[in-house]
Amino acid sequence: MKRKLLKNTSALALLLLVTISNVRADNGYKLWLEYSKLTNQKEVVFYQQKLRYLIFPATSATLKAAQAELQTGLNDMLSLKPEKSVEIINSQTLVIGTPQSLKSLAITVPDSIGDEGYLIKTTLVNKRSCILITAKTDIGVMYGVFNFLKLLQTRQSVNDLNISDHPRITYRILDHWDNLNRSVERGYAGSSIWNWHKLPGFIDQRYIDYARANASVGINGSVINNVNADALILSPAYLLKIQALANVFRLYGIKIYVSVKFSSPVELGGLKTADPLDPAVKKWWADKVNEIYSYIPDFGGFLVKANSEGQPGPQTYGRSHVDGANMLADALAPHQGIVMWRAFVYDNKVPDDRSKQAFNEFKPFDGKFRNNVIIQVKNGPIDFQPREPFHPLFGAMPNTPLMMEFQLTQEYLGFSTHLVYEAPLFTECLQSDTYTQGKGSTVSRVITGGFNKKLITGMAGVANIGTDVNWCGHPFAQANWYAFGRFAWNPDLSPATIADDWLRMTFTNDNGFVSPVKKIMLQSRENTVNYMTPLGLHHIMGVSTHYGPGPWVDNAGRPDWNATYYHKADSAGIGFDRTSSGSDALAQYMPQVKGHWENLATCPDEYLLWFHHVKWTYKMRSGNSLWNELVHHYYSGAESVKQMQLTWDKMSGKVDPERFAEVNQLMGIQLSEALRWRDACVLYFQTFSKMPIESIYPKPDHPLSYYKDMKFYYVPGIGGNNYMTN
Repeated sequence: MKRKLLKNTSALALLLLVTISNVRADNGYKLWLEYSKLTNQKEVVFYQQKLRYLIFPATSATLKAAQAELQTGLNDMLSLKPEKSVEIINSQTLVIGTPQSLKSLAITVPDSIGDEGYLIKTTLVNKRSCILITAKTDIGVMYGVFNFLKLLQTRQSVNDLNISDHPRITYRILDHWDNLNRSVERGYAGSSIWNWHKLPGFIDQRYIDYARANASVGINGSVINNVNADALILSPAYLLKIQALANVFRLYGIKIYVSVKFSSPVELGGLKTADPLDPAVKKWWADKVNEIYSYIPDFGGFLVKANSEGQPGPQTYGRSHVDGANMLADALAPHQGIVMWRAFVYDNKVPDDRSKQAFNEFKPFDGKFRNNVIIQVKNGPIDFQPREPFHPLFGAMPNTPLMMEFQLTQEYLGFSTHLVYEAPLFTECLQSDTYTQGKGSTVSRVITGGFNKKLITGMAGVANIGTDVNWCGHPFAQANWYAFGRFAWNPDLSPATIADDWLRMTFTNDNGFVSPVKKIMLQSRENTVNYMTPLGLHHIMGVSTHYGPGPWVDNAGRPDWNATYYHKADSAGIGFDRTSSGSDALAQYMPQVKGHWENLATCPDEYLLWFHHVKWTYKMRSGNSLWNELVHHYYSGAESVKQMQLTWDKMSGKVDPERFAEVNQLMGIQLSEALRWRDACVLYFQTFSKMPIESIYPKPDHPLSYYKDMKFYYVPGIGGNNYMTN
């Protein structure tokens, strides 16, 4: 107890030091758009000489916003305000615009960059060398400006530039699980940023900065409300509020979408049914869509969660997902709107393995949806677990657009107290080979339309954003928002490259900071898997809250909400048998994938217990028994957090003291929770293995009963529950 008191006192002293320090503090609000002033005078002079003059005719609201961003960045970083000129073009001139806005300069742009791509290059304009940022559209110019500023933020040379880039995915969308009462389902960074009470009359600066941040990484859509939708969102009073947000977002190339409740015609329209084949229901939706577009001419469309976890849907009326999605699609089609129909469906009345249900429901409908329907599929077949194999639907519906859905908010990854950089998780899924069109048929190629160019493409990220000053609760959680945007633009990027850019833009370009902290980030997700769900374990968290360990949960009200349903630990072994001798979920994958994972000799350790029920004494590749290997992963995962702390401690003085102190304290919380996960799970599974914990490891601090009896009050992200037991 004395030791803990001293530790807390030290933390308080550190906070007081931050408060009274003369060193500039940073609360994280500016995200990766910090535009920190360059301190190396040689670099300052170099950039100032290259960027003395500016030709940037701002002929639209979007170009004016891009121009303002450029001027802010150059001024903050270089104390530079380029001279505006329409006459001087030389090696010190920055020329920016579309061929239309720069029509006097005869600029051309290749069709290959598309409507959102851009060029940044050192080239000849009017036979004189300059730096040119151009695009076919105003929003393309804005993307080019943000990326040019990134070059300066990361201290890259602007000599001999030749950058051509464009998004590989059309719809790059953040999904907010925000409720109209400003609570956020699975939100861990405060309340919803949408202040519905003050809209439409008051436009918070945060809305503008939100749009800037999204545009800086190419995100071009925002679903502003929870998939567990309230029909009220479609009422005229709320359409006025949404219109006000849309007017802000439009400048930054962002379209607004809403989640809709399938029963809205009944709840809002007074109809007796929401049957998608009923003519009155079709008319109600067509009229409602026309009304929406009268408020928001560039409205994006609908996101729908139907017939899942108690939500109404077409099956409520004996109809299919195709019937429901196509009915909405027909209403939106005249306005070029889309329907994002979620494939996250499972039913406790279906006796089959939950991981199989989405595939079984949607695979038969391949090619039957309208062209403006895109099926939104989670990265894995269960539910955003710390590690899952890729969803078998990817590649299984070649004639249907599939939209990747990642979760940025860390529902199963420690909320906002754990440092978990999710980019390696994204890449692990995106680069998985489905083999559906032969070797090299990666998930990335599937979702970018690599095998069917006629399909629309999309990627969605469940937002981790709230009213916390730093937006995401944990300073490093911002990196997941940033990484999502970068992957939605180009799914084949490297997690290391993205981490490097984010660290330099957000904290410092000091390699003494960037190099070791980047290693922390790249290892952090694997660390968390180890102390939570190693070797393919999954869904063993606390019931309802999803907070902390709960491998003993067996009374959640339905089998597929229980942890015991998934780990199936018994005296013989542990793991879910999804081979042909078990649930046969592996049959949903191509033979090459199935064969690799079904064979114990080739199944990676990472997925072992996902696909196999394995004896406690089974000899692993390491030479350990399964039991000893499981214990090793739990202990090494917790130990890795200690090592992460030691690395972070060395960063003192390299970054602002405010964020240093914040991360330092959060790492302390993460360690205590990692130890609880480790001890609770090892002790629980030991009741089945009956095998000892090797003496090289410290003994758990408490008996199993202690962890099972713990209560947690007002856990964030779950609504009105006052406490839950794990």
